Amino acid sequence: MFDQSSVIVGLEVGTSKVCAVVGEVNDDGALSIIGVGQARSRGVRKGEMVDSALAAEDVRNAVVEAEQMADVEVRSVYLGVTGGHLRGFNNRGVHPVVISEEDVQDVIKNAKAINLPAENHVVHVIRQHFRVDGQDGIQNPVGMLGAKVEVDVHVIHGNFNRLQNPIRAVKSLQLEVEDIVFNGLASSLALLSNEQKELGALVIDMGGGTTEYVVCADGIVKHTGLLAVGGDHVSNDLAYGLKIPLSRAEQLKTEHGSAFVDDSVKGRSVTLAHGSGLAERSINLEHLRRILSLRVEEIFELIAREIGRTGLLDYLRGGVFLCGGGARIPEIQKLAGKVFGLPVSTGKTNSISGLKSALDQPEFATAIGLVKFGSFQKRKRAGRGGLGGIRSKVSRLFRAVKN
Repeated sequence: MFDQSSVIVGLEVGTSKVCAVVGEVNDDGALSIIGVGQARSRGVRKGEMVDSALAAEDVRNAVVEAEQMADVEVRSVYLGVTGGHLRGFNNRGVHPVVISEEDVQDVIKNAKAINLPAENHVVHVIRQHFRVDGQDGIQNPVGMLGAKVEVDVHVIHGNFNRLQNPIRAVKSLQLEVEDIVFNGLASSLALLSNEQKELGALVIDMGGGTTEYVVCADGIVKHTGLLAVGGDHVSNDLAYGLKIPLSRAEQLKTEHGSAFVDDSVKGRSVTLAHGSGLAERSINLEHLRRILSLRVEEIFELIAREIGRTGLLDYLRGGVFLCGGGARIPEIQKLAGKVFGLPVSTGKTNSISGLKSALDQPEFATAIGLVKFGSFQKRKRAGRGGLGGIRSKVSRLFRAVKN
């Protein structure tokens, strides 16, 4: 058995699957993946719960499988969150000072004082950089002289009640939630090295019901976003366009789909074997792939348009990294390269050892990133000698679900 205090668990409750990943931090602080569990997701649509009982059962199945593989008892998790209600934006705090550590904390506190709707909750406030008397790009202003210190932060927030739904489902299984983490942020933690964050990179996580994206440049998070569109919508398009049941559309997408349409498929067809009550029929392969390609291209174009408005496309010297189940679509890198005009690859987890079967799978990136986030938080708490601010932040959000 492993030392429970060194165990960190990431839990992603997605639209297509529930995934639990168990990590262990060794005495040197290195993170290793020791267990993975997954279950088909039945109670989630577009990244949000629509049937808590079904979702809880799927979570239980995934956690039990991960426990058995890792030979540990899971007591708490870092929970990934997503959904169309989540938003991200940049904000600035200002504090007139001669700069001390207390002044730095004050200016960060000012940046967190955001005027949001009463029903919304801040999930992350990610520090970007400081500015002292107009001087940009300062990493740590403590000890500097100046009349005014400012800090830029990136804020991710969402609807309070909708954030609580997955928390309730997890807590109904007698599991504690250490913290909640935006799925896109978790994926970027899993995939990007420090060098790639410095160069500038875009991470796109294509799930069943949502597509999250994160831009990192100059070593910091510059922009985040989410589309309530994913692989399920591709299947729906195929079912509608080819006039076939959704289950057959899923099968065709998996077996014959491609994000790129070339001349080699013209005039070709595939035979859809007869099923229960359905006659055998021929499906035009070019038509199938064009439907799939148009939907995926639309997703990429929406992301490119949004990032273009921020002026960050020119900073992506490290390229585009794809993950999530959608990253498995054949030729998707080629299509993304056409839209973004940048090198595109399927992301690989970095600076983590352990189960090769999990580390090389693009659909496990979020859950692995949640484990990595948890390892950072454990390190911070150890440095502070206690649970510190993260626990108070989590307890505020969870107060309504602890009864």
